Amino acid sequence: MSYQRPTRLLNRDFLLLWQGQFVSMLGSQAFSVAMIFWIKRQTDSASLLGLGMLSQWVPAILLGPFGGTLADRMSRRAILILADLVRGVAAIALAALVLLEPGRSGTILLWLLILSAIMGVGDAFFRPAISASIPDLVPEEEVTRANSANRLALDVSTFLGQGSGGVLFRVVGPGLLFLIDGVTYLFSALAEAFVRLPPPPAVPKTAGWREAGADYWRELKAGLRYVATRRGLRYILFLAPLESFFMITIVVLLPFFIEDFLHVKPDWYGFLIAAFGAGSFLGSITAGATNITGRRRALSYLACALGVGPLAVAFGFVRSPWPAMGLLFAAGLMIGFNTIHSLSLADRKSTRLNSSH
Repeated sequence: MSYQRPTRLLNRDFLLLWQGQFVSMLGSQAFSVAMIFWIKRQTDSASLLGLGMLSQWVPAILLGPFGGTLADRMSRRAILILADLVRGVAAIALAALVLLEPGRSGTILLWLLILSAIMGVGDAFFRPAISASIPDLVPEEEVTRANSANRLALDVSTFLGQGSGGVLFRVVGPGLLFLIDGVTYLFSALAEAFVRLPPPPAVPKTAGWREAGADYWRELKAGLRYVATRRGLRYILFLAPLESFFMITIVVLLPFFIEDFLHVKPDWYGFLIAAFGAGSFLGSITAGATNITGRRRALSYLACALGVGPLAVAFGFVRSPWPAMGLLFAAGLMIGFNTIHSLSLADRKSTRLNSSH
């Protein structure tokens, strides 16, 4: 498929990528709800639930730099398709086990942890590839709005998937939710197969695997060195894993908080996460619609980052799901706003790095 530089934001290739990702993320939200409440119901162990979340998030964090370097050297479209195919097949295999052998809790738990790790590894390569693809699919002046639209897919899928996930878990059970997750990944892979992206940089035919490996490590170190020498970019990218670590704690404890502390149905897990997604959606839209730069952007970013901490502390003292919903909405608003600006800044820095090579 030939590639031509796009001249408008809402073009064929960007929309194909966007809708495929939206559908797959919708399924992944259903998977998250099913995994969390299946582990809680079967084991009532926060430790195992935390292990399930860590098995997904740790590979995504540790392998992220490798995924980013690979996205600069290989076909990004192939990376996207392969990551979705592997995750889709793995999720369908888990669904078959849950539906056909529901009594084998130990085996299901083991495969669930393996699947979580597979999801994390897939994310480590999928997310850098899709982030690197967006600037190639839209005009340069539309990158911030494209990132906002991409974040919109995540926020709306969170709102819909998590909002309905708690209800669906109670009505249809975890097996069908795992199956839905697998099917959505396969749908996303099909959509990505029709996306036109620029070819990867040519590698000399005489280069062997040792030379290719050396080039790979050289580019990885150059990218990390570039980030390390830019103070603002360094703070944004190296603090992201720390933010993810604390988010894991909230996600792990939230089901216990809902059922054992607030004494409400699992449906409220979806409602609370949906409130966070709605806030993040509004923050993303606001970031995409406003054009703030320089010191004003730095102050806005800092205000939102500092504002999340007090909201998290206040969340531990609520006694009703309604104020908890309001606090999560406000936190999502601030995080969504910051995410768009940090992604746009990282894209610009990445473009400068690539152009300097």
